[in-house]
This record gives sequence, C-alpha cells and structure tokens, in this order.
Amino acid sequence: MNSSETNATMAAWRAGLFTVLKLLILLTCGPGALAAPPVAPEGMKSDFLALCDLAVDHINNPARHEPKPVPFYNDSYGVRALAVAYDMTGKRQYLNTCKTWADRMIAYQREMIPKGAYYMNYNRKPGDTNAAWYVADSSSIALGILATAVRCETPAEKQRYLNSVLSFSKLVTGKYIGEAGGVMNGLWPRYGGEWWCSSGIFGSLAFQLYAETGDEKHLQTGLNAIHWLNHIDLSKTKFEFWSTGAPTVVMYVLEAYSTGLPYLPKEGKLREEALAQIRWCLNWMQANQASRVTSCPWDYHHQWGSKSGGLPFHTYIYGRLIPEMSELIGASDAEMKYIASVLKDRPQPGLPQLAVFAMMSYAERVSPGVIYRSSRKTGQ
Repeated sequence: MNSSETNATMAAWRAGLFTVLKLLILLTCGPGALAAPPVAPEGMKSDFLALCDLAVDHINNPARHEPKPVPFYNDSYGVRALAVAYDMTGKRQYLNTCKTWADRMIAYQREMIPKGAYYMNYNRKPGDTNAAWYVADSSSIALGILATAVRCETPAEKQRYLNSVLSFSKLVTGKYIGEAGGVMNGLWPRYGGEWWCSSGIFGSLAFQLYAETGDEKHLQTGLNAIHWLNHIDLSKTKFEFWSTGAPTVVMYVLEAYSTGLPYLPKEGKLREEALAQIRWCLNWMQANQASRVTSCPWDYHHQWGSKSGGLPFHTYIYGRLIPEMSELIGASDAEMKYIASVLKDRPQPGLPQLAVFAMMSYAERVSPGVIYRSSRKTGQ
C-alpha cells in the first residue's frame, strides 16, 4: 500500500470513528446534545451566583420560618440550583447547604405517616395521621434530595440520600399511580384522581431515578406519566387552576417533558404527542410572558405568577435539545432580563419564589444540562 492509499485509509478510519463517537454521544446524552447553545449573556453567571449566595443565607436561617412557615418545596428549587453552582465553582458552602437541608428533610421523613412521605412544612406533620399530604410538593422535595445525592463523594453518603428518595418513590408507585398512568396527589381531600401537578413533578423524578439507578421500572413510570399528560387539556384543569395560575400549571407539567425528552422513543406517537403538548405550552408563553407582551396578566411575585421565573428553564432545554426550537434561547434570555429587573426593582424579603425558580433558569443557561445530571453522567 502506497502513502496516498495509507492516508486515504487513515482518513476514512478517522471519519468512521468520528461518526461512531457522535452516535455514542447521542445515545448517551439524548437528542440534540451535540448542538452547543450560544454563550450566556454577560453578567448572567454573576447574577446566578449572587442568588445562590442569598439562598445559602436564607436556607440556613431557621428564623425565616417565623411567623409563617416557608414551604419546603420552595427551598427545593433553590437547592437544585445550588447543586449546579457547586458543580460550577467547587464552593463547599453550596453543597453543604444542600446536605444540611436534605438531612433536615430526612429527619422529618423518618417520623412521617405514611412511611416514605416528606413533611412539607405545612399540613400533615411528622406523626400525624389526619391532615392532608401532597405527592406534588413532596416530589419537589425529593428532587432536591436527589440532586444532593448525586454530588456526594462517598458511596455511603450518596446511598443514604438516595434511599430516602427511593422510599418516597416506593410509596407513590405503590399507592398513587392511576390506571391511565397519571399520578394522584396523595392525601388531597379535594380530588383523588390523577393530577397534572403530581404527574408532572413525580414524572420528572421517575426519569431522574432511572438515570441514577438504571432501574427500568422508573423509566416506565415516567413514560406512563408522559402518556397521561399528553392527553389532558391544560386549559381545562379542575378547580379553575388554569384561569388563576396558568404559569404554575405550565411550569410543573413541563418538568416531566423536560426531563423525559431524551428518553422518549425517537419516533412514534408518544413523542409526537409530547412535542405537540410542548408546542402548545410554548404558544401560551409567547402570548403571556411579560417580556413579549405589553400587558401581562400575571404578577411575577404572586404565588402563581412567580412560576414564570422557571419557564425559561424549560425553554432553554428545548432550544438546546430540539434543533427547530433553537430560537427559544434568545427569547428566554430576554425573559430572564425582565425577571432580573423585577427582582431588582421589586425586592421581597427572604428568598421569594420568583427568585428560586429564576435560579433554576439561570442554572440551565449557564451550565446546560447539568441540573438533570446523575452521578453517572455530567448532563443531558
């Protein structure tokens, strides 16, 4: 073989190797993982870390629960963002805050009835057998603990946090999964059927447990939740949740889609219907986000409107994973600029919900895919 033939053979070998590597990355990280998002706007990283420092102070301050308790699901989104900040910076105070908070959740969990439930810092208390208890808010707590688990250095420490989440998952899958695959909201006296909020958040948890453990039962739970969510009309949710708090409905439902997208079949009805539901939500955002419309009906500091801070979290993911949606990243940057102005111009005491949801969006923008990482993968 002469030199030109040798060079041609080597070039073909390198091209083949590159193709294989691309396929491996796609199989490992999910569709769209090769498309790198544009660099985050200047100042976004510093704004994110400033909120993280604020979260450290407030999550570690027991006095902030007086006179009115702060729901623990509120903290959980800050904790998930702090976990990403730890990955970015290596600052121990971020991870230590996550661990301190997760330890507190586990201590309460040991005394909860039913076994495996989390105390939400309202309603059913440890040892109580009568008050209401919700799968949805508890799933948010579980996501914060799981984010802590995957960043632990020692196997024993990681397993302790993971066992807590698995105990909660066992409770939900054993008692609160409906026949159609949706997730019920636990001991909620208003409604006992499958529910959009619990299906969205627990569905997200199921996919992340699959990523962490490799156990197929978690994957199937997540896929079943997606199937159920694909067939509901979000604008017709019970108890007028849509008319009073559409940003909340969209934020929580999209948790399942944003986590589950890389695990959906590449082709077929499940994926097609999921993309249709995602697009429906995106169309709603375009007509209702304050950075895009002159008269936004939602107060970003209100209980329901504050979830608007987390909507760019999802649109950043779709802009990164779905090539035809790449323009969403620029629109999300504009929305985050508006949210930053609200946090600055209308400051609230403590760590308001708008801030913790914005932290999720910042985390996805400055460190793409890392918020959903497992201890086996660095990101989607």
